[in-house]
Amino acid sequence: MTGGRLIEITHPDDPRIAEFRNIRERDLTGRDSRFIAEGTVVLRLLTGAHASGGDFAAEKVLLLKNRVAGLGDIIESFPADIPIYVADAEVLDGIVGFHLHRGVLALGRRMAEDGVGAFLDRLPKQALVLAGCGISNHDNMGSMFRNAAAFGAAAVLLDESCCDPLYRKALRVSVGSILTVPYRRQLSDVELLAALAERGFAIWSLSPRGNVDIREVPASERMALVVGTEGDGLPANILSAFGSVRIPQAPGLDSLNVATASGIALFEMAAKNGRI
Repeated sequence: MTGGRLIEITHPDDPRIAEFRNIRERDLTGRDSRFIAEGTVVLRLLTGAHASGGDFAAEKVLLLKNRVAGLGDIIESFPADIPIYVADAEVLDGIVGFHLHRGVLALGRRMAEDGVGAFLDRLPKQALVLAGCGISNHDNMGSMFRNAAAFGAAAVLLDESCCDPLYRKALRVSVGSILTVPYRRQLSDVELLAALAERGFAIWSLSPRGNVDIREVPASERMALVVGTEGDGLPANILSAFGSVRIPQAPGLDSLNVATASGIALFEMAAKNGRI
């Protein structure tokens, strides 16, 4: 059923798959809004995003030849103008620059996006959002989006110092949630939180030294949970300007990983507000 649209690649230097070459060294994130999606789960979500006409579109797909038989439904779900390239293992490894055992790649594109203000104005009246300031670790970034999807967050907001969520590893760790949870990465941390406050969000910044136990935070129709950098956490001006919240833990450990902390906080607030 899929055979008629498969295009075989027999040499790693074929110009038609140039965007996939040496992806570990030259990941496409940040280059003209393009990115590499890796793995079956992420590819399936990219097909859905493409079909919906939303924030993301697929441009081309590159598959390991022996994976094709199990991906027929995904291949057929792409429009006919999306080229589906296939290669055997030796050629595919030569293209990407390492042994790609999953054998499933796609080149995607993030469509043009508007500003944070217009984005926030479209959020529902009842909304729980996760905001990140200075998040630089791609594993943590992916986990934050996975947590946001799991606990029904309406959006993820990132300041301009955060790493790009469309980095290949972050996408993989998020199990594709970066393609399904609306987000923006714009503005400074102060500007971003001010925009949320102007729209009636109760803002709670997470810190091991937070003033309020997370179990005591009151429910709110609109709430933003803010997490900071993996090392230093949120700056003092953020913690002093907005409500600060702590997750109680046993003595002897300085803090929780930002991915773990965001998951616990999102669960607590989603449950308190009846979202899960």
